[in-house]
Amino acid sequence: DSGRRRGQRMIRGGRRRVRKALYMAALAAIRTSARFKTFYDAVRARSAAAKVAIIAVARKLLTVLNAMLKTDTAFQA
Repeated sequence: DSGRRRGQRMIRGGRRRVRKALYMAALAAIRTSARFKTFYDAVRARSAAAKVAIIAVARKLLTVLNAMLKTDTAFQA
């Protein structure tokens, strides 16, 4: 942002490969999982941009994957 202009910012933190993998996994999850599609639609309904909603799904997916690793369970769609 600069004065009156508003722009988009890129997320540059974290490891690039992991970030890209999570982004692509989020896209697939939105298409194939009703749970993630519902969450995506809810974020979009709050007037968020599509990419912001995809990143929100990626973060949700990351927490689910982390919980799966902790409890040693398989993904349940």
